[in-house]
Formats: sequence, C-alpha cells, structure tokens
Amino acid sequence: MAKIDRHNQAAEQTGCCCGHPQSGTHQSAWRKYLPASISFILLITALLVDNVFKLELFNGYVRLLWYLAAYIPVGLPVLKEAFNASIKKDYFNEFSLMGIATIGAFLIGEYPEGVAVMVFYTVGELFQDSAVNRAQKSISALLDVRPETATVIRKDKTETVSPEQVNVGDIVEIKVGERVPLDGVLLNESASFNTSALTGESVPRTIRKEGEVLAGMILTDNVSRIEVTKPFGMSALSRILDLVRNATEKKAPTERFIRKFARVYTPIVALLATLIVLLPFIYSAINPAFEYVFYDWIYRGLVFLVISCPCALVISIPLGYFGGIGAASRRGILFKGSNYLEAITKINTVVMDKTGTLTQGVFSVQQVVPANQMTETDLINTVASVESQSTHPIAKAIVEYARRQQIEISKPEHVKEIAGHGLQASVNDRTVWVGNPQLLIQNNVVFPAEIAAIPETTVVCAIDGVYAGYILVADAPKADAVAAINMLRESGIKNILMLSGDKQAIVSKLAAELGIGQAYGDLLPEGKVEYVERLKADPSNNIAFVGDGINDAPVLAMSDIGIAMGGLGSDVAIETADVIIQTDQPSRIATAIRIGKATRRIVLQNISLAIGVKLIVLILGAMGIASLWAAVFADVGVSLLAILNAIRILRMKF
Repeated sequence: MAKIDRHNQAAEQTGCCCGHPQSGTHQSAWRKYLPASISFILLITALLVDNVFKLELFNGYVRLLWYLAAYIPVGLPVLKEAFNASIKKDYFNEFSLMGIATIGAFLIGEYPEGVAVMVFYTVGELFQDSAVNRAQKSISALLDVRPETATVIRKDKTETVSPEQVNVGDIVEIKVGERVPLDGVLLNESASFNTSALTGESVPRTIRKEGEVLAGMILTDNVSRIEVTKPFGMSALSRILDLVRNATEKKAPTERFIRKFARVYTPIVALLATLIVLLPFIYSAINPAFEYVFYDWIYRGLVFLVISCPCALVISIPLGYFGGIGAASRRGILFKGSNYLEAITKINTVVMDKTGTLTQGVFSVQQVVPANQMTETDLINTVASVESQSTHPIAKAIVEYARRQQIEISKPEHVKEIAGHGLQASVNDRTVWVGNPQLLIQNNVVFPAEIAAIPETTVVCAIDGVYAGYILVADAPKADAVAAINMLRESGIKNILMLSGDKQAIVSKLAAELGIGQAYGDLLPEGKVEYVERLKADPSNNIAFVGDGINDAPVLAMSDIGIAMGGLGSDVAIETADVIIQTDQPSRIATAIRIGKATRRIVLQNISLAIGVKLIVLILGAMGIASLWAAVFADVGVSLLAILNAIRILRMKF
C-alpha cells in the first residue's frame, strides 16, 4: 500500500505521532485498497494450502517465496517509513516496531504470522484513515460551502467571475437557490435566506433593505442584489472556516500528555522486548539447569513488540476531540480548540450578560393599553404616525410593529421634538404628544399614577390634552431563554448569575421570569469585570462568561471559558471568545457543555481500553501464552474499537 509521507500528513490531521495512510484525495480507491487486498488473498490462499489441502509442492523455497509475495505489498511501505524515520533520528516508532517484529517472524520460520501482522496492521490503518476522513468531512462538508463564482453587475451587464475578483462596493446578483458569495448589504426591499451554513439551523431568515447578508447563505425567494462590503477572504464564512481548521492545533492537556507518553513508551517497550530475549540467556549462563530455547524467547519478544504499538492510543485520542469539534460545529457551536472542549467540562459557574444573550437585543412592542374610547388600532396609528419622524430605536420598534399589524400610518404635520421627553405633532388636525410620562406632566395631562411604577419603557400618548393610553416597549427574552437555564441546571451548573447595564428593576424582573437567583443591574463593563474577579478569587469556581461579544470583550477574555453569542459573524465575538454560539440560542451553551463532557468521556474510555488490553496481552506475551496472532488481533482490534468509539460522538443527540 502506497503510504507516501504518512507521518507528516497524519500529524497535520490529528496530531498522531505514528502516522496513517493518505486520505485518498489524490489516490483512487482501488489503488488505495489493492495492496492490502492482494496480500490478504495470498495469505488466505497460503493458509488453506498449509492447513487444509497440505500440498507437497508448497514447501521450502516455494512456500517462502509465496509468503514473501504476500508480505511485500503491505510490508515494504512500512519498512520504507521506518527507514525514513531513522534518517531523521526517530528510531523508535510504530514502523520500526512492525518491521523488526515481522522480519524476526520470517527469520524463525513463522511466515504466516509475519504476513498477518502487516496485513491486519494495514487493514487497521485503512479503517483509521476512513475515520479521520469522516471526522474531517463532518466539519468541512458543513462549512465549506463557498460558491465558486459570483455574478457581478458592471456597466449594466452581468459578468461571472471568481469571488476573489469581486471588489468592495461591487453589486452582486444572486438567483433563487444560489449561495451568497461574499458579505454585503441587501439592496432589495426584503429577501429570505437559509442560514444553515453559518448557524446549523435551516429556518429561513428574512432580511430587509440595507440589512447584512453573509457569504454562505442561500437565497430562498426572489432574485436579489447585494452591495459587497468585505473582500472574499474577510467574509464571515471564511473566518469561520479558518477558525475550525485551526481548532485542532490547540491541543487538550490529555492529548498533549498522551503524545508525550507515546514518545517515552515506545523506546521503553522496545528495550523490554530486547530484555525478554537477553535476560533468560544470561540467566541460563549462570544457571546451567535452566534450559534456554532461543526460538521460544525471540518469539515472546516479537509478540511483545507487536502488541506494544501505541497506535490505538495516539490516534483515538485526537480523533475523539476532532469528533467533538465536528459534532459541535454541526449544531452551530464553534470551539477554537480541543483545549476549550476539555476546559468546558470543568465549568461550575456560568455568568451571563442580559442584552443580546438572554434577550433578543432589540426593542419590540410588548403591550398596547388604550384609554377612554380609543382602540388598540387607533392608539397604534396615532403613536406610529408621530414616531415615524424619529430615528430612535424605540420609535422604530413601534413603527415596525404597526407595519407588521398592517395598521395605516398617517403623515404628521408640525412635528416638534421636546428634548429628552418626546415629540409633539399634528395628526388629522389634532395635537398629539408622544413620549415618556414627563412629557405629559409638563403639558398638565392627567394619567394613571401606576404607569410611573412600570420598570419597562413606556411610551405614553395624549390627544388634545387628554390621556389616550400607553405602549409598553421592551427587549423580549429569547424563545429558549427559560429552557437554557433549565438545561444548564440539568448539566450540573448550579451557580448561574446575570449581569447587565440595564436598570435593576428590569434585570430583577427578567431574572424572576427565567429562574435566575442572582441578577445585578446598573453595571458598566468595568462593573462586570469586578464581579467576575470576585468570583475568580475563589479557586473552586471555574467560570464561563456568556456575552454578545460586543461590549463584553474584557470579561470574555478574563473568564476560564469565554462564550460569545456570535450571531451570524460578529467580528469581536470570533476574535475574543473561546467558544462561539453561531445560532444565538442560549440553550446551545448547555449543549456545548454536554458535547464537551461526552467527548471527555469517550477519550477516557479509549485510554482505559487501549492501556488495559495492551497490558494484559503484554504480560501474556512475555509469559509465552499469547501468540503473534493474538497480538496482532488485539492491537488491530483495540484500534478499531477505539476509533469506532471516537466517531460515535458524531451520531449522538444532545
């Protein structure tokens, strides 16, 4: 089997120090599997002739040559790797162990076992290679959805070019079903997009004129145009792809330990195998009564070498973390490294920002309360007509609500802004005041006293000096906010806090709705830092801070794990946080913790399995109980079980 530069490739893919076959990207499937197939057929044929048909011709040199023919396709690539490694002064590795063991088997006449070691080792490598590719595809297939072309409007003509050739400011046209090639702003009145490439969610998202459109989204309704705001390499999708590709470079402590362990472990077992052969010989020289049979002891040494290969350990551990990163990516959760995947399992305190994390981060109409003979429609019509002349976020929320309810908006006249209080205007020949309660007090308008006690923002209205009602505007909780808190508690997180810059009354009310016991408002960014520093003073607290990635950068950076509600590509979130929730759903925080714990569990299972089985067979081999057949089956079997266990996380439900 052609194993060209396997060591380097595997190290890049998984951090494995022993190397694995090439993925087959530049190698057709039949060429990849042909050497192992040839050797396997020749081996099975020889075993049948040896043990079933027992042909007299199959003896001596004929038998040796046949087994050599079976050995060469799978053995030569391994010997070549051992030689290349020795040139680099890497004398103790998987390849050298396999080479010494199989050559030794041939020298003592155990041809079938020598071939079997290489055949089953190669089969195991193919399975490992397949598992690595599968774990990689779970990420790349999800995210690598960049269009190869972009349709640019230049001089009133369409031109199809590569996305790299599109400049900032160019107009790009997207047809229904096509992917957006670059980040930009929408020029149409509105359009609907599938955002699954960025969030893992296939629910369409409606974007209105001048709204941000990101590369990787799929247009689902009408032909649309966008004005490009970022070059191809700076798009949100490109940044996410780079983030995921680089995630495997940041190794978890367990992974780093196993790699160091393997470097020490391999030369030690090679020395022990040598001692298994030499010590009995030395003892026989001292004690003539002890009968030393060279064949028996060299055979035990060879068994020891075969079973000692650390491959199951060093491939399944990084593969487990890689699988965890892939499983998280499928759910719109991006870990910047396997070290964070492991660190999140130790979290016992979660501190959450309010706006943009537990709430939607935008004002919306929560309640319409008309007075006297006014109807809700009349009140909305009147207030929205006046607010249509304002650019304040609260005014925009009311106007947007009126449009969604298909309520007519009249054009006001004689609009006058009263600084800090609201607006005065004429609507349908009536004088209207719209603003906060202080505006009505200034104009001697009587209104219910309980309105002043409402913690949320209230927009009151008076018509011709008579109170007409109020509209309650607030930042609504996210749909899954309550579920998020419950899921965190189910995941073992008992200490949950909420910090916010909003009024304490608003923060306390939301905390009561969500079931959060500790909630602190009226905080500036430095106030949040002080709270987290106070928590960090207790070494038993392992803290995750969850914020929107915009004004929470200092706290994200100082916490043990910074989790950003990254939305669809927040620059600050991607740069600052350790974990990014691309779906903007707080319930995914608990999902991230569960994925981390499942990954950790699988990694520990693989370590226990690999070390436990190998120790048992090593002892049996040294005692002369285990054969080369048992050694090779144990080695390959443990590797396959560890690999299957590692990729199991990709199918788990969280």
